[in-house]
Amino acid sequence: MTGISTAALRAAVPDAVRTIARTLRDAGFRSWAVGGCVRDELLAELFPERGAPTKNDWDLATDARPEQVQKLFRRVIPTGIQHGTVTVLLRGQGYEVTTLRGETTYSDGRRPDDVFFVSDLAADLERRDFTVNAIAYDVLADELHDPFHGIDDLRRRLLRAVGDPARRFAEDGLRVLRGARLAATLDMDLEEATRAAIAPSLDSYRQVSAERIRDEWYKAFKARQPSRAFEIMRDEGLLAVTAPELLRLRDLVEAGLDVDALTLSFRTMDLLPADPALRFAGLCHGLGADHAPDGAPGAAPAEDAQGGVGAAAASRARALAARLRLSNADRDRVVTIVRHHRLPPCVDGGDPELRRWLREVTPQRVEDVLAVQGARLRAAQQDAALERWAAFRDRVRAQLEEAPPLTARDLAVTGRDLMDVVGLPPGPVLGRTLDALVGVVLDDPSANTRETLLEHARRLTSD
Repeated sequence: MTGISTAALRAAVPDAVRTIARTLRDAGFRSWAVGGCVRDELLAELFPERGAPTKNDWDLATDARPEQVQKLFRRVIPTGIQHGTVTVLLRGQGYEVTTLRGETTYSDGRRPDDVFFVSDLAADLERRDFTVNAIAYDVLADELHDPFHGIDDLRRRLLRAVGDPARRFAEDGLRVLRGARLAATLDMDLEEATRAAIAPSLDSYRQVSAERIRDEWYKAFKARQPSRAFEIMRDEGLLAVTAPELLRLRDLVEAGLDVDALTLSFRTMDLLPADPALRFAGLCHGLGADHAPDGAPGAAPAEDAQGGVGAAAASRARALAARLRLSNADRDRVVTIVRHHRLPPCVDGGDPELRRWLREVTPQRVEDVLAVQGARLRAAQQDAALERWAAFRDRVRAQLEEAPPLTARDLAVTGRDLMDVVGLPPGPVLGRTLDALVGVVLDDPSANTRETLLEHARRLTSD
């Protein structure tokens, strides 16, 4: 007896999943929904205040062999057939169907050296990572199977490894990171023995590819409070393996602040929207903290008058992003945000200086930059600087509403105009003249007319 209603779980099962289950049953086979789809529906049932469950793929386990599954459905992709998994395509959606299996040793710390098929559901669930992921649901009989008491752990908000945690972690080095991530995304505590097994399992973790680590980080960034995952990584040694430059922030406290730079980064990250690249930037913004100047309390941590803090942080964030194989788009976004995470000199300057800052940040990135600036100041509890930031934000948005010319593409003249009308030759002189005209319109956007700019170009070339 599980003591939990299956009404919501039953209602959530897609029709296609029931169709697959019926087809397998009619051929003499059994099947069960397994994994995150079952776990999250049950978690929503137990804790309705969490809101709607996370959208997960619906996966099925079955006692049918892969070749038998292939014969039962018209469209099947052998996605991982060597490990018993095929994908059934039905109604425009793919559903993984995996044969019940056991596993041998894990020489590479990721995949089993060999698998063998079994007929016992409990034997299949025994190989899974955490008890909350080892719950199966018979979608046709409306029955839950929970041999490792995962539902009790859901109730207690406890993340516990199935069986011996050291063995589970040795099988796949990613599981220690997944445990940290799930603690955050499911809002759970790691069970004591499970947590204690993380540090001794770091040799397996060191074998995990950067891409898999990045994917887990990105999932953690979507948690309500991603710092829960990163605090586990910090305390149990994962961060020292993956991002030692972040761990070093633990020993840095800037002038005017009463919290170390790593804790400030965690708090900043939590205050940002659940956008992985944005939160990655929030996590990395403190990487230049060792370049922060000494100064009056509240001044140095808020501003970056010479740009040294932002430049150092951006360089280190770029290196970490490259190591974790972020996409080029996400890497460039992170670097821009981190470079400008502090209030710039133009915070108290005039509009021309503000437009030059906008040109450097770009209108496409300015809201990201403002978000991290504001989150960081809130995390640091710098109320006076936060008021200045709010005024600066309003000025920035007002400027953007006016759509001022910021680049050569925004000019009322083109390089061809300068060649045809002013007589400039193609080459460096033309480029320098266009740059000078951009400077003119940054100072005075009303000068962005064809006649005015051509006149400026004539004066520039005659000097």
